[in-house]
Amino acid sequence: MPYVTGRTIHDADSHVMELPHTILQYVEAEHRQGLLDAIPPHDENWLRDIQRKHTDPQFRADEESQLMLRKGHDSVGAFNNQDRVRTLDYLGFASQLVFTSAALANYGLETGRTNSLALASARAHNRMMSDFCSVDPRLLATGYVPLLDMEQAPKIAREAIDMGCKAIMIPSRCPPTHSPSHIGLDPLWGLVQEAGLPIIFHVGGEDQMIAPYHENGLGRTLDFHGGAENFTSTSYMTIPLSLWETLSVLIIDGVFDRFPNLQFAAIELGASWLPSWMRSIDSGVAAFTKGEDRLKKLSARPSEIAQRQFKVTPYPHEPTNWIIENSAPQMCLFSSDFPHVEGGRNPLKRFGEALEGIDEQTQQLFYRDNFIQMMGAGLDPSLHDVAPIKAA
Repeated sequence: MPYVTGRTIHDADSHVMELPHTILQYVEAEHRQGLLDAIPPHDENWLRDIQRKHTDPQFRADEESQLMLRKGHDSVGAFNNQDRVRTLDYLGFASQLVFTSAALANYGLETGRTNSLALASARAHNRMMSDFCSVDPRLLATGYVPLLDMEQAPKIAREAIDMGCKAIMIPSRCPPTHSPSHIGLDPLWGLVQEAGLPIIFHVGGEDQMIAPYHENGLGRTLDFHGGAENFTSTSYMTIPLSLWETLSVLIIDGVFDRFPNLQFAAIELGASWLPSWMRSIDSGVAAFTKGEDRLKKLSARPSEIAQRQFKVTPYPHEPTNWIIENSAPQMCLFSSDFPHVEGGRNPLKRFGEALEGIDEQTQQLFYRDNFIQMMGAGLDPSLHDVAPIKAA
């Protein structure tokens, strides 16, 4: 029996756990060494063990029963796309938006000093993701477009769309030399709007907490991955800050209004901050409208513009019902984060408990309708509801 039964659910956040050097298969030869140097080192013994494990008949025999218990590279379909087709059948989601795991920060290359390599890495990422998702129409590939080169951004987006990517991911941090709202990026927004696809922010593309905050004299705190200062209670607090800034300038500088049919979404960036941000930007715009012509040109209050064009995925530990009640029913999406450990072992249960007492129409928006509206042309109508689907 699938994990999901009795309801159509679209998963707004899932991942491929690509093996460390997989992306090198997709980068141009001239950039291979540069990208290799940027990839963090890995244990070759671990790599051999994890690949061997997934060919072990005993390990594969109970893959369905262990579906939500095995995490990361141990998960069925973590890095093998043919296995991922079976995983989708086990899960029962109508579709999954699929993100990278290793390349979410584009290997830290967007410094202004390694632009050509950063752009080559993004193009390689897009080839890798479209290839992984090509085996099943329910797998919706995300393409990545850096904003640091305004001339190249729409070209990279065009290539990603042509190769089958169904959403365009951009960083939530500001590029080194210009605002994300710079009019030089209007060709990018126009291209994605015309294609009917969404613009996506995802955790990993933000400015992270600076290192001195972790120097507290108490010793390093290990995260649940076992690493030092990767994802802890303190670093968690900075996750939405870059997005707060980027989203604000995109609305205040008129990008949302110039492209009113373009959908934006923040995936795995939490959502408890959303009600406060909506009220804060409304307050700020009200305070400065008299002196700023750009604010007088806005089509509505910023919070209303956001309700029209912006969506978020709450973490399963957040109060989803409170977020919906204090933002808008059309703004929140379900996500599993499969197969990442952060998604937990039973996100359906946790979200179900959070939505107890919420009317069925609002729940339908959360699990199905908001995702369909966000994805637009990126989600074939045949995928709107659960139905038997064979791999392409």
